[in-house]
Amino acid sequence: MAANVPLKEEIVSVVNEKQQVSYNELSDMMFSQGVSEVDLKDSLKELESSKLIASRSSGGVLTYYILQQEEALRRVLIIEDDKNISKLMALSIGKGFEVGQIYDGGEAVKAIRTVRPDLIILDLMLPNKDGLEICQTIKSDPDTSNIVVILVSAMDPTSNRFKGLKYGADYYIKKPFDPSELRTLVTIFLKKKGKKFDPLIDLPDEERISKEVERSIKESSAYLIGTLKVEGLAAYVRRFGEHAGLVILRLLSQLIQDSIRSKSPGLFAGFLNSDEFVIAGVKEDVRTVVNEISDEFSAVLPFIIQDAGYKLLDLNLDSLFESKEVPKLSITFDESDRNMIKQRRSEILKNRGGFQGDIGSYTYEELQRLFDMKDLDVKITRDSDGVRLHIGKRAEREDGKED
Repeated sequence: MAANVPLKEEIVSVVNEKQQVSYNELSDMMFSQGVSEVDLKDSLKELESSKLIASRSSGGVLTYYILQQEEALRRVLIIEDDKNISKLMALSIGKGFEVGQIYDGGEAVKAIRTVRPDLIILDLMLPNKDGLEICQTIKSDPDTSNIVVILVSAMDPTSNRFKGLKYGADYYIKKPFDPSELRTLVTIFLKKKGKKFDPLIDLPDEERISKEVERSIKESSAYLIGTLKVEGLAAYVRRFGEHAGLVILRLLSQLIQDSIRSKSPGLFAGFLNSDEFVIAGVKEDVRTVVNEISDEFSAVLPFIIQDAGYKLLDLNLDSLFESKEVPKLSITFDESDRNMIKQRRSEILKNRGGFQGDIGSYTYEELQRLFDMKDLDVKITRDSDGVRLHIGKRAEREDGKED
């Protein structure tokens, strides 16, 4: 039986107004109006089937996006030499797209320039020309650089994910892939209303991080919240430029999302618009994820160093970052003290005029104070031209340079 029309209309109105909203936020609104969980889930399912909205779990938060309603079909080009896998990819995407398929890397660039697809699903191991070379070619050409590229590969992602992001790939999926994840990514990349979907920036924002902070105050001692940081990123950006810094953050963002997706559903990750991410959940799970991310980042570091022009032949990895000549990058995780968060929270409320009711959403500046981020090494902003990275105040003071 179809879910009731007024409820679906209200859901669309809410998601359209916010352009993206979490399931928890949506359910809070609907349950307060007497809507049952069954009716809400049935309505959401029907709206997704109708391609009015799409959902994706990002940072452990199920988020709904409003989709554009267009008459013209968006073009998707699958470049995969295994015909069975190519067919599975086409079936995974589903209806509502014009899908083309190519099985030879040597034919890819010419076909891309002829077809002008909106999105490419690109395998790395292809005959005659590999996927990384194809990605680099089309992303460096102004006529094709706006095409969304999703890399899909069974190869070891340790270096290939980094190289793919460096060459401009928008996302990297490991084989065997989850068909629903591929379908969701294609749909949101091509049909999300408003600003273009960005897997880095579209991690849970200040509103959802605020809710997680409030939750952390009420939870038992088994719950942990803290910040994961890329140490040395500001100096790295000074040396190698804004694009190089964004590649590192995009790499870390995907490592975090992949790790959380494979763990318990209670884990949370958000982005503080800097070089820090918030991770929260059951203490044991958080520490497991942090260790996993640190290990993966350490594994990719030699490739980052080599890509920057340094040779590792004469370097001992244990003392790799003692030299001033080698860029210093590492992952650190600071576990937040609950009492300190409460104290800083009281100070923030006092600055708000002593308001003690529902705090609503913290600003990014207030969140940075809660996590004791006095100054920022790196700041991320987003405008009509996309995501931009800027050196923060602390880094300016440390090296005496100004933006």
